[in-house]
Amino acid sequence: MPPRHHSLSRHPALAVLALFTVLLTAMPALARVYLDITAAELRKVPVAVPYFIAKDNGQQVPEAGRKMADLLGRGLAFHGFIEIIPPDRYQGRQDTDWRALGADFTVLGQYQIEGNAIVIELRLIDPNEGRMLLGRRLRGPVGQYREMILKFCDEIILNLTGQPGISRTHIAFTSDRTGHKEIYLADVLGDEIRQVTNHRDLAVAPRFSPDGHHLSYTTYHHGNADLYITDLRQTVTTRPLSRRPGLNMAPAWLPDGKSMVVTLSKDGNPDLYRMDPKGKILGRLTANAGINVSPSFSPDGRRLAFVSDRSGTPQIYIMELANKSVRRLTFEGTYNTTPNWSPKGDLIVYSGEYKGHYNLFVISPEGGPPTLLTKSWGDHESPCWSPDGNQIVYARHRNEEQKICVIFRNGKGMRVLFDQRGNQTFPQWSPQVP
Repeated sequence: MPPRHHSLSRHPALAVLALFTVLLTAMPALARVYLDITAAELRKVPVAVPYFIAKDNGQQVPEAGRKMADLLGRGLAFHGFIEIIPPDRYQGRQDTDWRALGADFTVLGQYQIEGNAIVIELRLIDPNEGRMLLGRRLRGPVGQYREMILKFCDEIILNLTGQPGISRTHIAFTSDRTGHKEIYLADVLGDEIRQVTNHRDLAVAPRFSPDGHHLSYTTYHHGNADLYITDLRQTVTTRPLSRRPGLNMAPAWLPDGKSMVVTLSKDGNPDLYRMDPKGKILGRLTANAGINVSPSFSPDGRRLAFVSDRSGTPQIYIMELANKSVRRLTFEGTYNTTPNWSPKGDLIVYSGEYKGHYNLFVISPEGGPPTLLTKSWGDHESPCWSPDGNQIVYARHRNEEQKICVIFRNGKGMRVLFDQRGNQTFPQWSPQVP
């Protein structure tokens, strides 16, 4: 009898509360490597991810096994310091001489379909020392196999670096692919992209809540720049946060999620206000000192970076929330905007005009000279840090096209994140997935 070829997309999800269960194998993580992935000249780590074996198919490799191995490989490579050894160099076989192949690490996987459930067994192997570093046995609905595999991917990154991986995070952005500018949500690998808003107008500046469950944005579909919020776990819970006359723009959530800072121009001048998640104003932070926009909190919630033209040109300022004292941060360049504070707290990335184009810079929150990150032609705007603080997503404008790109914090590895029809702008990276 020929082996069955399992499909990973046609099985209905099980009626269970949890997506899947995670069971430790006989040998838990034995060692952690803790690679310094911020080193300027880091050598990429060669990793082999051979095709997953179907346990109930006589060790055959159906297309599903190739698909799962490819997913894990792409998730690992996304972090930038791992180089996946192409499976065609060893025919995707699991009985390969990994040391001869030059692999520093190997991930071996096998799976079995049990009705509407799937059981996946995964092992991270150090072939040079001949031992398993990490092992998991995962069980859940077939439809959730991606979540299971990418969760293990993030555990591998944690094992190697001491930081959780980000393969299960998402990017929110604005796209005009329908003819209207709407908000979309995509996984970082670009496999699943869905439209969040359907206002058939202009929706911009999405911002995630600290728990990642809600997305706020500004829409003009009622003729005013109104602030809305939607629950990403639902489909019909979009509601207005602020529809005050004038601008209602781009909130920065405090880390505790209990309040946010928004730009309102209800009294004429665009100023920063503190607001609760129901839209109630809790206080005013700036008052008529130029235009004040683009707030971004420090990780501890004690300081706020924002843009103001109070000095005559748009520059970045830092406010101490305790006493509302303000100091100017940027002094180089005549147009600096859209600051975003690193989750590590050590840098602020922003877009600044440089030699006739907008480029990305990073600067210490304490001040000092900025560092130029982007050096390719075009405009580089609206930067946002990844939740691990190692990458930056932004919108690049060149050849009359706007695409979402990512770059590492050292200015290397720039690439288009995903390429789809239309223009994409205002990217925002979601928080870490637990």
